Amino acid sequence: MIRIGLYSEDRTLRPLLSSALGAEFQILLESDENGVNRMISAGGCDAIILDLDSSQKSLKERIECCRRIATSQMPSVVMADDDLRSTAVDLVRQGAFSYCRKPPSIRDLKTMLRRAHENSSLKRELETAQERLKAAVSCDGMMGSSPQMRQVYDLVRRVANLNCSVLVTGESGTGKELIARAIHNLGARTKRPFVAVSCGAIPETLIEAELFGHEKGAYTGTVGTREGYLEQAGDGTLFLDEIGELSLSTQVKFLRLLQQREFSRLGSSRLIPLRARLVFATHQDLGEMVAQGKFRQDLYYRINVMRINAPALQEHPEDVPELATHFLLHYSEIYQKPIEDIQPEAMALLRGYSWPGNVRELENVIQQAIILADGDTIRVEDLPAHLREESVVSIDDFQPAGSFERQLRDYKVQLAMTAVRENNGNKTLAARSLCISRAYLYRLIRFAEPRPLAELEEIGSA
Repeated sequence: MIRIGLYSEDRTLRPLLSSALGAEFQILLESDENGVNRMISAGGCDAIILDLDSSQKSLKERIECCRRIATSQMPSVVMADDDLRSTAVDLVRQGAFSYCRKPPSIRDLKTMLRRAHENSSLKRELETAQERLKAAVSCDGMMGSSPQMRQVYDLVRRVANLNCSVLVTGESGTGKELIARAIHNLGARTKRPFVAVSCGAIPETLIEAELFGHEKGAYTGTVGTREGYLEQAGDGTLFLDEIGELSLSTQVKFLRLLQQREFSRLGSSRLIPLRARLVFATHQDLGEMVAQGKFRQDLYYRINVMRINAPALQEHPEDVPELATHFLLHYSEIYQKPIEDIQPEAMALLRGYSWPGNVRELENVIQQAIILADGDTIRVEDLPAHLREESVVSIDDFQPAGSFERQLRDYKVQLAMTAVRENNGNKTLAARSLCISRAYLYRLIRFAEPRPLAELEEIGSA
């Protein structure tokens, strides 16, 4: 239930509005300035209606009180008769959320109050995120306080001081290296080297020499002796990203390394003990790769002693405000632009977006927005066009059926439904054919009528 404060001299207005607005809203009446101030300071309402009527007593004092409320953090809707229209517009310019005529259109008033409540909720959420950021509620640089991230923090702390292999899984951009660094920094090896290697970035012909090292003359073109990454890590941690990119021949040597805890450089028979702790990461499904014969089953069980999954950002959207605020403060300092806030409407778009690129994409979006922003706040127009366009499907159901936004949304829904049918219910192929993310496709078909959607689900399960 949305709690709405009503600042009015007219005591008959409360029951009228309560009846018209319905059970979704609770109307709380205050007729004097002291009462409405107490209600606001106690957090007794989510938004407030400021009733202005040219026939009211002490009109000048009431307008001044409304002006103070309009400039406060409480979202307010000014309801005024035609004689006070210019005053109401002036209050909106000074900070009131919106204005409606008196007597109001109930449909329009409901829309304004819902949006004012949403605005208030987003502001509180942003303030909470900023407080959490100041309190450094994180795990060695990782951000987020959702249940999914708290589970990651718990697993990181459990394995930090254990000398066991750890496999970090998750989509690209979810922060797998951050998890590996947290394991290193929170354990006893924190003062030792942390060496990060991307297996997919090294040519297959060089991967063994880079990892194990080589002696002079080990193969054509070698000049001198070189320590591999396994030696460089010493008593620290070696982080091997994209472990699924290793060839089968290299996998055999890694299996022996893990079994014997020793290795030798290319061109040498001298055995070197493995002292480094190994943390592996991949965005691929290694279990599926094992089934396809692309990854050794015995090596899979060796590296998968402890598994930590980095959740995709769309799985914990409640962390978006905290992450966005962190990137905002970080990059505004780097770019020397005094931007300290994100407009609630812009934050709503950030929260509603599907983030196929995960945290890395969010970081990129905030950087772009900082560069484009003119004032001290990131606004909706500072965000990328594709993000604003996707948000069209988040329009509330109370949009008029004939409005441009509703027609645009319905057209997108129709395209999504057609694509799913043409791909025999395969939503992954349907999303690919429309060049959109699978999550966005799901959000579109949620707006479909029950019967066609049921037909789609039946096709998909066939």
